[in-house]
Amino acid sequence: MAELKVQGNDFVYEGSPLRIFSGSIHYFRVVPEYWRDRLLKLKVCGFNTVETYVAWNIHEPEEGHFVFDGLGDIEEFIRTAGELGLHVIVRPSPYICAEWEFGGLPAWLLADSSMQLRCFDRAYLDKVDRYFDELLPRLAPLQCTNGGPIIAMQIENEYGSYGNDKQYLNYLKEGMIRRGIDVLLFTSDGPEDHMLQGGMVDGVLETVNFGSRAKEAFEKLREYQPEGPIMCMEFWNGWFDHWMEEHQSRPADDVAEALDEMLREGASVNFYMFHGGTNFGFYNGANHIERYEPTVTSYDYDTLLSEAGDPTPKFYAVREVLSRYSELPELQLPEPIRKTAYGDVAMTEQAFLFANLDGLSRPVRRACPEPMEKLGQGYGFILYSTRISGPRKGFELVLQDVRDRALVFADGQYVGTVERWNPTGTPLEIPAEGLQLDVLVENMGRVNYGPLMRDPKGITEGIRLGNQFLYDWTIRPLPLNDLSALSFAPLQDAAETVHAGAPAFYRGTFEVGEKADTFIRLDSWSKGVVYVNGFNLGRYWEAGPQKTLYIPAPLLKEGSNEITIFELHGTSRPVVSLVDTPDLG
Repeated sequence: MAELKVQGNDFVYEGSPLRIFSGSIHYFRVVPEYWRDRLLKLKVCGFNTVETYVAWNIHEPEEGHFVFDGLGDIEEFIRTAGELGLHVIVRPSPYICAEWEFGGLPAWLLADSSMQLRCFDRAYLDKVDRYFDELLPRLAPLQCTNGGPIIAMQIENEYGSYGNDKQYLNYLKEGMIRRGIDVLLFTSDGPEDHMLQGGMVDGVLETVNFGSRAKEAFEKLREYQPEGPIMCMEFWNGWFDHWMEEHQSRPADDVAEALDEMLREGASVNFYMFHGGTNFGFYNGANHIERYEPTVTSYDYDTLLSEAGDPTPKFYAVREVLSRYSELPELQLPEPIRKTAYGDVAMTEQAFLFANLDGLSRPVRRACPEPMEKLGQGYGFILYSTRISGPRKGFELVLQDVRDRALVFADGQYVGTVERWNPTGTPLEIPAEGLQLDVLVENMGRVNYGPLMRDPKGITEGIRLGNQFLYDWTIRPLPLNDLSALSFAPLQDAAETVHAGAPAFYRGTFEVGEKADTFIRLDSWSKGVVYVNGFNLGRYWEAGPQKTLYIPAPLLKEGSNEITIFELHGTSRPVVSLVDTPDLG
């Protein structure tokens, strides 16, 4: 029976010492048709192991409804890695961080405002147990102890950065073992006293996460774990981007130097990331340290493979370092995936949001505005509508807690935007006959790390005019996961409204002879979401830094292809460009 064991300060596999050279690829951030390509490039670079998180919200998007196909086919991803001769490390949640929506936790957990997350709370653990009952029996046959490629699995994730509930951690450990997980278990935390104290589990190997100063990090680990192999479970060789900030990058020679220092210490390593991929759909996460900071759609991460899977200078720099510590075969990369500029695509049809509400949602009536989760909604947008009596003058409309960005309309006319990071009031005068108030709120991604993770979306603390709270609301959840009921009209029939700032859907088509990767530029657009052949690519925003969205070739088809754009503020020119080069700012 093959098994990864700890002997002294070494990993031992099938009786021989094993030094783990691992890289992170998240199956849920890469279209399945490209899994083999990315995994093969990882092996060619000199790695012997791939690591992946498991995103609970991908596999249980609605409570009790489980998904393990398409982007969620984790078993096929692991089998593919095994076929290529790679070991696999699995970090199976419930929490993963990963700059992923809500750290991988499903949004529906927030429907119970009394539930305590990531601790020994019975209501929360009941949900985790049901999820583990579905997930872990799928992973157990793929363990090395059963002839599969999985050599190790993690308990929770960087728990010492969040809490110190050892009863909770041990409950997860025992739950994994009880469901047939018998490979090496480990934890990972930052190399700081409070993190190691909070996150370690008795009898379980601890690893550490960092981006530099390896010697210092491992010395701190040795204070808490005097014996055992040392491993950096997350070597942060790049970084991710937030909207409204600069694009992040790290020089290849700096990464190579940090890696060499780590390997001189005799450590094993997992690159976070080897290939970042894409936050498709509404699955980008957010940070909240001093203020709310939503993550962009691209998860390029400035790492060894680009978002489109192309080797970067870091790929070659890292391979050169690894070759000093391991005998590598001659470099033979798979054929590059073709990129094509399909040119400009004109949007020829338009459908206004407010004219299509009945096809997109079913209204509910509530005394107060309620957040998405209370209405069974996870992602997308939500619309709050009420009528205000008049006349009234000199008042400001106040959204007491907006999460995350709201457009305000009075009798259908746009009057302002309120943002979570800039929660200003909106001056509003009410005529004698009163007016219709509509507030369209965008969920821009739940916080994925830190003490502010409980992040319900929509309006969470009421809406008032001056000091008077407004009641009697009609609420429409707008998850925008099915656009088939939209009623489009030719764009030229409503050309004068293109610039008016009314939220609308735009549709156009383009022809594909031979499928290839491409990138969509939206230079004349403001903010919204792009769909290609019904697949939600993710968000765009003129605030940057990201200027293009990646379209993998498998999302296209030979012949006619459809682009649908949900634009919040209007466009100066209803045309997009399909180019062969990304622009991440």
